[in-house]
Amino acid sequence: MPVKSLYLLFLLYFVPFNISAQFSDSTHYSVNYATTGSINKTNDGNTYLLNNAAKFGIKKKAFNLNFSNTWVYGKQDRQLTNNDFSSALDFNLYSSLPHFFYWGLANYNTSKSLMINNQLLAGAGVAYSIYDRKNVYVNISDGVLFDSSDLMLADGVQDVYQTYRNSLRLVFKVTIKEFIVINNSTFFQPSLKKWEDYNFRSDSGLSFKVSKWLSLTTALNYNRVSRTDRENLLFTYGLSFEKFF
Repeated sequence: MPVKSLYLLFLLYFVPFNISAQFSDSTHYSVNYATTGSINKTNDGNTYLLNNAAKFGIKKKAFNLNFSNTWVYGKQDRQLTNNDFSSALDFNLYSSLPHFFYWGLANYNTSKSLMINNQLLAGAGVAYSIYDRKNVYVNISDGVLFDSSDLMLADGVQDVYQTYRNSLRLVFKVTIKEFIVINNSTFFQPSLKKWEDYNFRSDSGLSFKVSKWLSLTTALNYNRVSRTDRENLLFTYGLSFEKFF
């Protein structure tokens, strides 16, 4: 790839964009798009990584629904390292009990770095907000997922299987003086048949608000699939833009 093209890709993918919309007091809609990336060119070789994410959400008093898609693509010395796509539809149904709600999820994944040819996760469960204030939010949830996967094992053998998984998630978000935002979502999903067969994921973010619509952001994402004995670690940084209308 020519050097000028690499610089152009860097400019296009380094900056994430986040656009949100609110339509009424009772119903809120949001559309978010983020794209980040990095390029490293030396005498010994070239490395670049592109990370894209899009999300649409609907929120009402009784429920909220989100549809999100992410794509990570990367090469090192012309060898493909990442071609990871994930699409998820999730919803929360709020009950009359304070801080308690039900959740549902359908998630499709394919990942070069984790050796996932195809994976479908679907299930439901319950969640409880341990602490729910304007500046601090802590939530824990648990449930059962059905996992139908087509994987590639370390020895090159294709592994097609189905299992049920327990899905445990811990979420927290801290806002400091409406200027600094720290958040994390961590999932642990072991098979109900075999505890050593698990999926683990942790997504962390840190943002500094520069103005009402502009923030400096960093994110750290870690994934591990024990069945393929594969993991990836992705660190991104850039700018986020937020617009309400």
